[in-house]
Amino acid sequence: MTNDNDKPFKATHLIPTMVAHMMTPGVVQIPGDVSVSEAAILLNREQAPCLLIKDTDTQFGLMTSTDIVKKVVAQGLEPHDIEVRTIMTRPVQFIEYNVALAEASTLMMATGASLLIVTKQNQPVGVLSVEDLMLSLPRRGTRIPVVVSVIGRASKQGLNYNAMITQLSHVGALVESTTKILTGTHVVLAFSIPGQNTPLTIRGTALTDGVPGTEPNAPSSRDSIWHVDIQFTDLSSTDLSRIRAWALQTMPPSSNLS
Repeated sequence: MTNDNDKPFKATHLIPTMVAHMMTPGVVQIPGDVSVSEAAILLNREQAPCLLIKDTDTQFGLMTSTDIVKKVVAQGLEPHDIEVRTIMTRPVQFIEYNVALAEASTLMMATGASLLIVTKQNQPVGVLSVEDLMLSLPRRGTRIPVVVSVIGRASKQGLNYNAMITQLSHVGALVESTTKILTGTHVVLAFSIPGQNTPLTIRGTALTDGVPGTEPNAPSSRDSIWHVDIQFTDLSSTDLSRIRAWALQTMPPSSNLS
């Protein structure tokens, strides 16, 4: 596989894993006067790590299954008679989606929070748990040719082009491309991991519009290279295992997982 116009891609600096890469997308939000029994049903139905309780315009709390067990069941209370505002955990720790994962770890240690509500422009978009941090692996620098196919947008439907994966982990990839991809664009990446015979076909979503690969003072050009951050979606357990295995195999011997 060759790149567009057979032009070599420039090396890029390793971009740290962001909160958006590891969070559980979506936040279930309810008012503070909902009963614990109703909230428990919702928590189970949505398979959410927690519920975000909006008690007032400025007061928030979190409710998890552990809160129900410890603060209601273990106390012999009737969940139908208890409002979630009385058992919610406060304060809620919020963090922006594009913050480095290391900052999320620092915030958890500083506050003792095991869950963070992830926001984008002050709107809740996901949940990051301490378990997510434990499962995270740093992105590995690489040079893997990839075919990018744009899906879900009528004007771009069926657009295919060659690009290069320069960073890869089991949750996403940084792609160098001569074609700009807008935030929110859904794509399919087709590539082969070095040393593995079966190619991968993975869906993803662009987290950013892309960053030009040219120098800050360089004149604009139609051949500019864009660095696009892609978050994987609907990743099968098999594909996840294959990418994680590759990431572990390419990890420098001196690296420590935390």
